[in-house]
Amino acid sequence: MIPHYLEIAAHLGAAWIAGSLIGLERSYHGRPAGFRTHALVCLASALLMLITAYHQDWVPHQPSGTNTTLDPQRMAQGIMTGIGFLGAGVIFKEGLTVRGLTTAASIWITAAIGILFGIGFFYPAILGTLATLGTLAAFRYIEARIPSHLFAHHVLRFARDSAMPEADVRRLMGKHGFSIANMSYRLDPGSAYFEYRMTLRTADKSALGRLATSLRTIPEVIEFRLSPTGD
Repeated sequence: MIPHYLEIAAHLGAAWIAGSLIGLERSYHGRPAGFRTHALVCLASALLMLITAYHQDWVPHQPSGTNTTLDPQRMAQGIMTGIGFLGAGVIFKEGLTVRGLTTAASIWITAAIGILFGIGFFYPAILGTLATLGTLAAFRYIEARIPSHLFAHHVLRFARDSAMPEADVRRLMGKHGFSIANMSYRLDPGSAYFEYRMTLRTADKSALGRLATSLRTIPEVIEFRLSPTGD
């Protein structure tokens, strides 16, 4: 039987292009797994699925009465399991912020798209590519414009003997449109500083800037940190 050279090239080429387009969007936004990673993931998935999609080109002729059965679903399950480890590698925690979840999801769906291209299921693979690109690109602007709560980790440091009372701190946060999700206190033995640590919540994205400006004018504040959370 003549190997399906053109069909195989079309499957691999389509998978490579799809992965490259998704990775290009990730690279543009400075994500750790970008252009090359997504292209290779999609291409690798397609290559592995070709083993079962075109088994007649590489499985030798079987004698009569002998059956060779290949299960594409088992290959797909193995690919998706392996991709889970790769996706976990791009998720990291920075303070209270967890980053890389969207990139991990994009790697996972890129592998699925590669599987579809590998077996020649072009229509859903193309739709999946377009939907993925639309989700990563267009949804970013929609997400930025819909009402949502902003969370920030806040550290407020005072001299040990002149710390602002907690009631005044809560009043100050409320004045700038924040509610305090939780609050903790820190005083190290031998330290000259007392700290409030809290998680702030607000629906006003400009509130952080106003709070920072206000804190700079308070003489008792020795140091403060405002760290927004998010992906």
